[in-house]
Amino acid sequence: MGSTGAIKTILQCDFDGTITQDDQSFLLLDTFAKGNWRQLLSEYREGKISVSDFNTQAFVMVKEDKQTLIDFIRGKVKIRAGFNELLTYCRRNGFQFVIVSNGLDFYIDAILKHIGVNNIKVFAAQAHFGSRGIEVKYVGHDGSYLESQFKDTYIRSFLTDGYRVIYVGNGLSDISPARLAHYIFARDELLAYCKEASLNCTPFIDLNDVVRGLKLLERG
Repeated sequence: MGSTGAIKTILQCDFDGTITQDDQSFLLLDTFAKGNWRQLLSEYREGKISVSDFNTQAFVMVKEDKQTLIDFIRGKVKIRAGFNELLTYCRRNGFQFVIVSNGLDFYIDAILKHIGVNNIKVFAAQAHFGSRGIEVKYVGHDGSYLESQFKDTYIRSFLTDGYRVIYVGNGLSDISPARLAHYIFARDELLAYCKEASLNCTPFIDLNDVVRGLKLLERG
């Protein structure tokens, strides 16, 4: 990558399974969903429904109140090593760091607050709690409601704004947006896809690996 000069750089990072070790939405659904949400997960993995369709249909099965879910998730969450180091690196080098997640805003915000991380832009599904379950809505950067390609919409907006985008992710929903990025850090299903598609990327186990990779890219 070499010297950044006047080039604007943004690091677009997934949340569940990337910043956290486990998918928090799955933990919530396993514990609280009143219905066969894993059938919906199978349909998503088979490409029959979008990730937004999956979350919209699955979370309406959850009837508990917001605080109950927050209390539960705070006791379960495990943050992947190197998260604070990654934030520090971005801050010192003038990189913007944003979280773009198909997960739900209420638990992402609660987890970040719980670990003392502030002043990060988070773009995630909006959760509205009601007697009939959690209503999930995806809103794009222009305020429009989205039925699919949530992460793609945001990376395209960053690219349009002139940013060089570095992508960090792990799952199936990261594949499409990652393909648009200038560089990719990947693990799990995203890494498997990159290898299969001969897409240039750097594997990571924890987020310290991403910091080391960024340093190497800058030197190059």
